[in-house]
Amino acid sequence: MSTKDSPATFKTRVNLVMVPVVVRDAKGHAVGTLHMEDFQLADKGKPQVIVKFSAESSTPKTNKEPPLPTVPGLQTEDQTPPPDIPERFIAYLFDDTHLEFGDLVRSRDAAIRHLQTLKITDRAAVYTTSGQNQLEFTDDKDKLRATMMLIRQHSMMTPGSMIQCPDISYYMADMIINKSDSTALQLAATEVTACSPGVTGSSAAMMAQGAASNVLGVGEQESRVSTLVLKEVVRRMSGMPGQRIILLVSPGFITPWSIQTDKTDVLDRAIHSNVLINSLDARGLWTDPSLDASRPSNSHSAQFLTLKNQYDRDAASAQADVLAEMAYGTGGSFFQNNNDLDEGFRRLATAPEFYYLLGFSPQNLKLDGSFHALKVKLLLKAGLDIQARKGYYAPKKLSDAAETAKQEIEEALFSRDEMSELPVELHTQFFKTSDKDATLAVLCRMDPKHIPFRKADGRNYNTITIVSGIFDRNGNFISGLQKVVDLRLKDETLTRLMTTGMSVRTNFSVNPGTYMVRLVVRDSEGQLMAAANGAVAIP
Repeated sequence: MSTKDSPATFKTRVNLVMVPVVVRDAKGHAVGTLHMEDFQLADKGKPQVIVKFSAESSTPKTNKEPPLPTVPGLQTEDQTPPPDIPERFIAYLFDDTHLEFGDLVRSRDAAIRHLQTLKITDRAAVYTTSGQNQLEFTDDKDKLRATMMLIRQHSMMTPGSMIQCPDISYYMADMIINKSDSTALQLAATEVTACSPGVTGSSAAMMAQGAASNVLGVGEQESRVSTLVLKEVVRRMSGMPGQRIILLVSPGFITPWSIQTDKTDVLDRAIHSNVLINSLDARGLWTDPSLDASRPSNSHSAQFLTLKNQYDRDAASAQADVLAEMAYGTGGSFFQNNNDLDEGFRRLATAPEFYYLLGFSPQNLKLDGSFHALKVKLLLKAGLDIQARKGYYAPKKLSDAAETAKQEIEEALFSRDEMSELPVELHTQFFKTSDKDATLAVLCRMDPKHIPFRKADGRNYNTITIVSGIFDRNGNFISGLQKVVDLRLKDETLTRLMTTGMSVRTNFSVNPGTYMVRLVVRDSEGQLMAAANGAVAIP
């Protein structure tokens, strides 16, 4: 038996598309009693074979360990997690790029009130799409409150208090420039004529076209930045060792074709990292734009106002689409058309009690980046409401196997889900060398009786990959080490180990404090996995 450092290798699943599904009954309660045969999945209308299925629960999992015999020189730590070890991570992501001032203030104040409901095992962070006034994960509610109070509007557009002429929304600009909508262009040209006497006909149309082009450029940049920030927050959340919820506070925004790949990346990363995106439409109860008294209307005909208001209604609906897509695509919830933002934060800070993950491998998938609409149905289950991912974009190239393997081991390390396919026990011990320095030992104990071996040349072969990671009391990753154990055992050696067991120790140099420990083990022959959680408090 030899131990060496080596990159971890995992069996990869090429082109596996994961579809989160939440099923609710008539009272809105999540249903967790369904099976794979209850679902039917179609890709572009073509039925697909579900090759991976799991029913998941959002209830935190704990690990109860047997006592570890005392080892000379090391102190064994009680494995019962301290009461303040985090189990849930909530990221408040404010879309201060798109939020209007009034909506921002109302939603920010509701979020501050929601902070008081956080439990001792919760950690929260504050992020903004502008990158201003942010705070990493902490349990300090005063710091969280102070950071939220600093959030301001950071739109790239001209401030809303200034009357624009022509008054072109990003949605109308997209219709004029990208979709060649002549009606939208005519409306904008009519506004140019009304606010610029003497400018008519083709001149007004040219000015309207130029204004639309400017609005489109700024709008696309804002949407791109907001999407990339969301992707970065998902990436940050994937490193937190517990239940992960992003609470996206936004009025929504239009997502042009140029950022569809970024949206797909957000969904795929969130799904694979078990990050839930819950969306709150900060506009509250929807109001018909025709009732907005602050907008000038006396100079326009009834027909003009009817058409203009229709575009505004379409824009309001299109803005919300991305919020629904992010929520439903990750198994989350969408709170909209409701002024009770306190209730919205209460609902969205909690993951559904049950959800399902359906996985399928598209056959003959073309690497062309095209959109594939997904449809999930329930068979013979009346009275249930289903919420699922609406689609995905085909990749333009296949994932590299080595990179995919690296991602899989990272996902296992940064998860709190426990797996027991291999007979593995996690124990921690520590030894203090001074008041400020300590050695934390993570011990992995394995029972060879239930580990598969390959017999060849009179020996029993397997390779065990062991990854240990430690996190601080706020769930921030501190350090991780990997060991690869090559087993080439004679029969008599294996027989002896089946009696005594095998232990592998990984040491970390740390300061006194409270730490969470994560252990992930994988074997090469059976491709089985085990994962366990622990906690240690070093005085």
